[in-house]
Parts: sequence; C-alpha cells; structure tokens
Amino acid sequence: MIQKVLVANRGEIALRVMRSCREMGIKTVGVFSEADRAAMHVRYADEAYYIGKAPSSESYLKMDKILEVAKATSSDAIHPGYGFLSENAAFSDRCKQEGIEFIGPESYAIQEMGDKITARKKMIAAGVPVVPGTTEPITDEEKAVEVIMEIGLPVMIKASAGGGGKGMRLVKEESQIKSAIRSARSEAREAFGDDSVYIEKYITSPHHIEFQILADKHGNAVHLFERECSVQRRHQKVIEETPSPLLTPEIREEMGQHAVNAAKAVHYHGAGTVEFVMGDDLKYYFLEMNTRLQVEHPITERVVGIDLVKEQIRIADGEKLSVKQQDLAQKGHAIECRIYAEDPENNFMPSPGLIKHIAQPYGLGVRVDGYAYEGYEIPLHYDPMISKLIVWGKTRNEAVQRMRRALYEYKITGVKTSINFLEKVMEHPEFVSGNYNTHFIDKNMDDLMRKVEEQGDWESIAAIAAFVDYTNKLQALQPKKNGGQMTNNWKAYGRQRIRIRI
Repeated sequence: MIQKVLVANRGEIALRVMRSCREMGIKTVGVFSEADRAAMHVRYADEAYYIGKAPSSESYLKMDKILEVAKATSSDAIHPGYGFLSENAAFSDRCKQEGIEFIGPESYAIQEMGDKITARKKMIAAGVPVVPGTTEPITDEEKAVEVIMEIGLPVMIKASAGGGGKGMRLVKEESQIKSAIRSARSEAREAFGDDSVYIEKYITSPHHIEFQILADKHGNAVHLFERECSVQRRHQKVIEETPSPLLTPEIREEMGQHAVNAAKAVHYHGAGTVEFVMGDDLKYYFLEMNTRLQVEHPITERVVGIDLVKEQIRIADGEKLSVKQQDLAQKGHAIECRIYAEDPENNFMPSPGLIKHIAQPYGLGVRVDGYAYEGYEIPLHYDPMISKLIVWGKTRNEAVQRMRRALYEYKITGVKTSINFLEKVMEHPEFVSGNYNTHFIDKNMDDLMRKVEEQGDWESIAAIAAFVDYTNKLQALQPKKNGGQMTNNWKAYGRQRIRIRI
C-alpha cells in the first residue's frame, strides 16, 4: 500500500496532488528549489527538502537528487505532476530500479507516445484516424517538397519529440517549405535535443479536442469524455471547457472509443489524454497523447465527479478501475481559465514580482487551484501561471455567466495578470455562441485588447482597506458616538467601482 508520496513538482499542481493525498491518509514529501523556499507547497507538505538552485535544470529536473530524497524519506511512490519529469521515460525507469512506484505509465508507453512519429504509426495500426502526413523523419528537403505538394498545402512541419508549440511551422506556400523545415529543426534541436520533424496536413478551421482516459494495470480502460481546448495563443491553451459545444453525442461516443483504443494499443496505465484535431465538418484525426495529468483536468473532475489524482494513486497501487464506462456521464458544464502573471498589453510578457494583494472569487460552483499568496514573490525561473480558475454550471450559459462573475471578483495587485483579457474573451460573441476554433484569439486580438478602465486603483483600495480596518480598531477603544452607532468608514469611501469601456 502506498503510504507516502514524494511530489516531484512545485506550484499549484504540487498542492493539488498533496490535497488528494491528505484526503486518502497518505503522507506527502515536498521538494523545493532555492527560489521556492517560501512556496505554499513547501508549507503544506508533511516534509519538505531542498534539492538545488532556482533553475529547473539544477533542481526539479535532477533525477538523482529527487530519488535521493525519496529513499531518505522512505517514500513509496513519486507523483511527477505535469511538466518537469512527468513524461521522462528514463525517470520512470529509474524509479522502478530503485523500488519506488512512479505514479504514471511505464517507460515504454511514454517513449512510444512521446515520439510523435512512432505514435502516428501505433495509431494507424490501431485503426485510430490520423492526420494525413509522413510516418518517417524528414531528412531530404527536396523529397519533402515533393511529399508536401502531393499532400497539398497548407501543411504543418512538426517536431517529432515536440510539445507546447515548439518546433512547429505552418507552411502555406511552396517557397516557404525549405526555410520552415530548417527553422523547425533548429527549434526542435534547441528545445528537445532532437531535430527530427515530420509533415502533417493542416486543418484550416481546427478545433482542439482532447479525451481524458484512465487505464489500470489489469487491461481495463475508460474515457471520461472530452475537453474543448481551442482558445489558444501561440499554440498554448488559455481557456478549456467541457462538454465541447461542437460535438454531437454520436461523435463523442465514437471519439471516446478511439481514445480508449489508443491507450490499449500501448498497454497504457494511469491517467492520460488523447488529443484530436477536428474540422468544422466534424472530421477528426489523432494528434498526440499526453502521458500524464493535464493542466485542465479539474473541469473533467467537475462534470464527471471523479478525483483523477486519487485514481492515479489507486492504479499505481495495483487496484482495478473503480468505474466502468457505462457508469460515467457528464453532468453540467465546466470552464477553466488559466491565470498568468503576464502583461497582455506588452505582448503577454511574463510579469514576475511581489504579489501585494489577492482577492479570490468564491461562491457556488467556483474552484481556484492556485499557490500564490499576499507577500509571495513569483519567480522568473518557471511558468508564470498563478492559478487555474474553474467554474461549473448546470448549462453552458450559466457556466459562462459564472466565470464572468468570478473573473470580476478576482483581484491581484503587484504584478500584471491576464484576468482582464480573460474577461474580454468571456464577453466576446464568438465565445459566447460556442462558435470558435484555434484561430479565435489571433482573429479577434484587436477586439480583445481594447482597454478596460476602472475608476479606482486596486492597490490604493487595498491600502485604504487596511487603513480603514486600523481606524475602526482605534474607534472601538473610544467611547461610542452618534447615539451609540459606529461610523462606517467604507461608506465614506464608497466601495462600488464603475467600469468604463472604451
């Protein structure tokens, strides 16, 4: 039985994993870099240990150091979260060699699905629809031109070992082919240490649809339905929702079965995500499989009612799946917004710094997965995501309205954030109608970037609030006036803000 888990990650995902462990009665071990000494996951863990300097290459990516801590603390298992070592086949193997359970798939599944060319071959063999393209790395540019002209423009040049939008180039004209291959290979080599690239037909009005799957070590696998992830910027997801406003029940069932078949094709176990690209005509194709927990997993948890981290741990412990496909259903609608410390008005540049004030949204159907607190300094060494804001409603319309309300309530000062930008997305007619694809942000950037001015500086309001609280405490020590009624200083200031849109 797993009784102690080392969480080899940081930030909100480390906290999220630790919360499920605590509910299961499992002890947790945290690890931290020099930049994360004061981080929330360090405070929350039952034990926490320093593993290196701020750069991830000297801390969160140091397998030897993490395994050293795991053995020293008698940890039964390691949960990698997402990012860092979560899709590292060598780390999965090292855990196995040390007798520590890796809460994720076996190394062969990570390798086969991590290499996009190998994954395409596997899916073709399993009968899963795959985007037309090549199944071997591109080595000859002249041959590549021939292949592309045969497939037909436009096409995508994609890194075989890629992810996160790196090593990708869209080619619309024949004259761009060779330069696109060279730049994609160069970026792939820099990002992944592997310059292998391949060609895929480009879907002109693409929708990014992914299916959450769970599979145990006994050959059982289920899907937990889809997530629509088409609100993207630079190939990175910004907002996700479930169910997808695009899918029909018939297509949903068909795609879900293909996702399960994809998992079984590589003898997968654990939580994973099978990603598809879909056109407006509802024709869909396999893109890739993420062999880990996804950032956006909470919206699936909300509509299906299953804690995915707990399922991961039970699967790692050798238990059979706790649910069958016929037991699963989507209830209501959920949306997730990723809250970043970045400046939308400065090309979305990261905005690390000291958080002076946070006012998080609460209320029915609202969940915040975050790790920052007032006085915490967001380091510049890692992804600038502050939190994930998740809402649920009985209908999509209610979920959209609830997200608007939650974003309205969410206040962070000291750093620039994406909150106002996300508010504008929630109000845009295309998003509200559900009629959008992965071009949504690029196509509507001018509309989305119109400034929202607010009467009142929230840093000033926070300072005034502190002053008012202080003066109220002083007044409490003085004889009461005004017929025994205390003066409400907030009324004198006025709390209602006026929003002016230009």
